[in-house]
Amino acid sequence: MGIMVDGKWELDDLITSGNDGSFKRPDSVFRNSIDSNSKFLPEKDRYHLYVSYACPWAHRTLITRSLKGLEDIISVSVVHPDMLEYGWSFNKSFKEATGDQVNSKNYLHEIYSLADEKVNGRVTVPVLWDKKLKTIVNNESSEIILMLNSSFENYSKDKSDFYPNDKRDEIDELNEKIYHEVNNGVYKCGFAKTQNAYDLAVTNLFNTLDELEDRLESSQYLVGNELTVADIRLFPTLIRFDLVYYSHFKCNLKLISQYKNLSRYIKNMYNNEKIFKTVNFDHIKRHYYYSQKVINPFQIVPIGPENFI
Repeated sequence: MGIMVDGKWELDDLITSGNDGSFKRPDSVFRNSIDSNSKFLPEKDRYHLYVSYACPWAHRTLITRSLKGLEDIISVSVVHPDMLEYGWSFNKSFKEATGDQVNSKNYLHEIYSLADEKVNGRVTVPVLWDKKLKTIVNNESSEIILMLNSSFENYSKDKSDFYPNDKRDEIDELNEKIYHEVNNGVYKCGFAKTQNAYDLAVTNLFNTLDELEDRLESSQYLVGNELTVADIRLFPTLIRFDLVYYSHFKCNLKLISQYKNLSRYIKNMYNNEKIFKTVNFDHIKRHYYYSQKVINPFQIVPIGPENFI
């Protein structure tokens, strides 16, 4: 794996750690917004998403795009699930990897260089690309899903608001905790470099899962009985949990399938046709087990599990 240094790809350690051996996720680089007050105006067929089916952060954007009915408005490229020496690739040799239909590049880091020839930082998905100005608008998933939720109302087939004003404080509080302890928490477990860092991360992860299990005892979704961005942000982690995080990231205290309410919750969301079509288990398994050689040096992709959802 590598990193961009002054617009050039350089090999680097995938895992960024603190002095205590804990995993530290770098900040996203591009943080612009699509709205009527910026140079990035909401327009049909102007924007393009670069995503990985394997990546939970990119998965959020695919779910929101699908729920809002924006498939004909915002196009998508899907990278190959292997993230190796040169990062995310547009190789089309894996089923449902599309290549780069917009810029005809070989690697995602070349897209970053197109946007900023002196760019520094990690090359991550998702990437929201402006085909008109030929630059990256944003590569922070939490911000992209809010743009997809509200900035394209003139084009959305579904007018549902997944971030309603009257529930934003509750959603934001939930998102903050879930991000640190669950979404990023599984990575803190898998990429921990000391026993203490792992012990803390795995304890916080399962304490939070227990809290979410209790929360879902009396509601269909995290914030009442309406789907919100809190669910869109949690689901991609949970759907990957029993498949990869349980074994690959050592999150093996308990399977999600052993939680009554959490397992019901992910089955309910998975059975939503608009969400179901964004899930690709083949890409997910291949990416984690084959790409992360620091954890799985022989790149062996396990055959199971069967019937985990």
